[in-house]
Amino acid sequence: MIPPRAIVCLGLTQLVGWGVTFYLIGALGPAMAADLGWNAAAIYGGFSAAIVVMAMVSPLAGKAVDRWGGHRVMPVGAIVAALGCAALAAARGLPLYYLAWVLLGIGMRLCLYDAAFASLARAAGPTARRPMSQITLFGGLASTVMWPVGHALSGWLGWRGAVLTYGGLALATLPLYLALPRARYAAPAGGKDKASTGLARSPAERRLAGGLYAMIAMLTNFLAAGNAAHLISMLSGLGLAAAAAVSVAALWGVGQFAARLADVALGSRLHPLTLTLAVCAVLPLCFLLALLSGGNLYASAAYALLYGACNGLLTITRGTLPLALFNFRSYGALVGALLVPSFLLTAASPVAYAYMVDAHGARGAMALSLGLAATICAAAFALRWKFIARC
Repeated sequence: MIPPRAIVCLGLTQLVGWGVTFYLIGALGPAMAADLGWNAAAIYGGFSAAIVVMAMVSPLAGKAVDRWGGHRVMPVGAIVAALGCAALAAARGLPLYYLAWVLLGIGMRLCLYDAAFASLARAAGPTARRPMSQITLFGGLASTVMWPVGHALSGWLGWRGAVLTYGGLALATLPLYLALPRARYAAPAGGKDKASTGLARSPAERRLAGGLYAMIAMLTNFLAAGNAAHLISMLSGLGLAAAAAVSVAALWGVGQFAARLADVALGSRLHPLTLTLAVCAVLPLCFLLALLSGGNLYASAAYALLYGACNGLLTITRGTLPLALFNFRSYGALVGALLVPSFLLTAASPVAYAYMVDAHGARGAMALSLGLAATICAAAFALRWKFIARC
């Protein structure tokens, strides 16, 4: 059982952590490009480099949480992220700029959702699903809170001052990690802990489940990274005014929060396989709505809310699906390995979306998103069809 205080503290670290690292480029990227005089590929390539670094350190990060617990590993991530922010604020050339993103990549892998989920799995075992959903309530507000805050800080202090402030916020989360559980989950006395085995029982089933899970996570993260970096510019390209695009983009976080709140309020009644398929079936409709919006404010707002809701729930299932499919005792190491291709493909996402927007406009980027969403839906269907009978 995870104490409520620990859930709140861990959730707050996610709100701040996502805001000052992953969503940094979306809020401050245009100002950085204007000041430094670099093209979009150079600016967003730094974020891509951070995602590659996340892939490289992912297996080790997962093993570290399994061995030492999130209460030791995650504060290190916050410190490294703060150092990355400081280096970014000082960068005036490409070497220091990319070094800063390397540090931010290490920090993100050590202190964001994947580390938090592994920490909860270590502490709560098969009962970690609800705490995972609860902490994502906080993280889901990161873009809603930090995009406007980033714009305001950039206008007041310049983008360098804003990034330094982000580093200070990362350090301010350090006391919150003291609330994290230190003990490892112990199975109830008497009898075999059936929940530890997972639905995928044979080596062939584990390979199949791992491959489908990796594909869903990989393409979902690719969509999220590309849209997080370019959502405002894509909304503008679809016909919204700049100010309206910023406001509509902030609804993405509102959609994430509302969907996760509904999941928590309903007690996580849907099995992760069923929830994943239901959300993935709606996902293509989000991008179809954007393509048909024609710059209409209300249709664009509906797209942002609906896609935010889908992305928010898929973030939860990224953490809960491995609990259902595999042995939770090796959660950190297993998920850390399965997410390597996800991070590598996601690294290309900001640059790929920048190319699509430049070459084919916002509609081309949305069409790409629609195709990827359909592929995610097919993988979710195959996963549920194979394993739902054992639930």
